[in-house]
Amino acid sequence: MNIKKLILVGTILAVIMTYFTACAGAKPKITVYKNPSCGCCAAWANHLRENGFEVTVIESSTVAEVRNELGVPERLTSCHTAQVGGYAIEGHVPASSIKRLLNEKPAVIGLSVLGMPVGSPGMEQGGAHDPYKVVSFSKDGSTAVFDSFD
Repeated sequence: MNIKKLILVGTILAVIMTYFTACAGAKPKITVYKNPSCGCCAAWANHLRENGFEVTVIESSTVAEVRNELGVPERLTSCHTAQVGGYAIEGHVPASSIKRLLNEKPAVIGLSVLGMPVGSPGMEQGGAHDPYKVVSFSKDGSTAVFDSFD
């Protein structure tokens, strides 16, 4: 193999390795839609940042319109909505559940945590912790338990 071919092969390998290294280190980008006066939503966004997400927060008084646009069923709504990797995230869904969703890529619209359970991300109150479930939801309106936190 002559030197020009060796340099070419080395360059190609370096580019490929750089690409895969960059992809492996890329932070998932998530956009959070929240009411400007909501403090727990800001705390949830901080939870996501602390767990490796690149977070953009959009303060809006029309979060309900965003939910409708993303396909979040009304019965599953909470105080804030997010979008990541083509999925809708509703309420205080833990970063670990979102990461699992992004890794597994199930055929669902998104995930939701009903209400505002004490101890869920953004709803921490000392050591208090209510059990709660993360549910997935699909276009046909069906739901399934995705994660449980007891």
